[in-house]
Amino acid sequence: MDRLKGKRALITGGSSGIGLETARQFVAEGARVAITARAPNAFEQARQQLGDGAAYIVSDAANAAGQKKLASEIEDRFGKLDVLFVNAGIADLRPMEQWDESGFDNTFGINVRGPFFLIQALLPLFANPASIVLNASINADIGMPNASVYAASKAGLLSMARNLSAELISRGIRVNAVSPGPIATPLYSKLGLSAADLQATSEALQKQIPARRFGKPAEIANAVVFLASDESAFTVGGEIIIDGGLSL
Repeated sequence: MDRLKGKRALITGGSSGIGLETARQFVAEGARVAITARAPNAFEQARQQLGDGAAYIVSDAANAAGQKKLASEIEDRFGKLDVLFVNAGIADLRPMEQWDESGFDNTFGINVRGPFFLIQALLPLFANPASIVLNASINADIGMPNASVYAASKAGLLSMARNLSAELISRGIRVNAVSPGPIATPLYSKLGLSAADLQATSEALQKQIPARRFGKPAEIANAVVFLASDESAFTVGGEIIIDGGLSL
């Protein structure tokens, strides 16, 4: 239970779902952890689970300029950083004809632009060695109705993992990605669907998954712990797909 002992870690979007479970596992593995959320009241559930085992920082993943402020806070708290898990993201699913520039920019701002400029802002703080893990999505690897913009943004993260690995490995920084399939998290409740539509969507998705169920946040967090730890020292620019067979 000490695979991350002494490591300093930042998890964006760490107040619920995959981010919170990953934070819990990081703390259990001996890491010092900071998590972010967009609003102070979002940390209530996290504080109940993590207590003083984490630092809580308000930060907007879509605000590219604000990533420098977040980096400054991490420097003040930790000095250096060993692990970054870019988990904050948005899943805005719409038919193509319903998209406008504002929605498009919002998705790419949160899922691509914010992470890129956060990594840039943190570059002087990364230890050698260090690990960056990007939370992508199986939607970047498969075709699905209404997911064109979301999938494109997650494909951008996968490309970022490969290209930044090639650029940063000489500094001892590895960049990898996890690509979850449908996971039982609060994400789906934020799609704006009615309870009946949400139930119907859930049942339809489960029928497409060979494992016949949604994944659990812990199943993603387990992979992130591996990629954050020294056990994955030779894993560079990779993608771990955790989708119950959806992409087969």
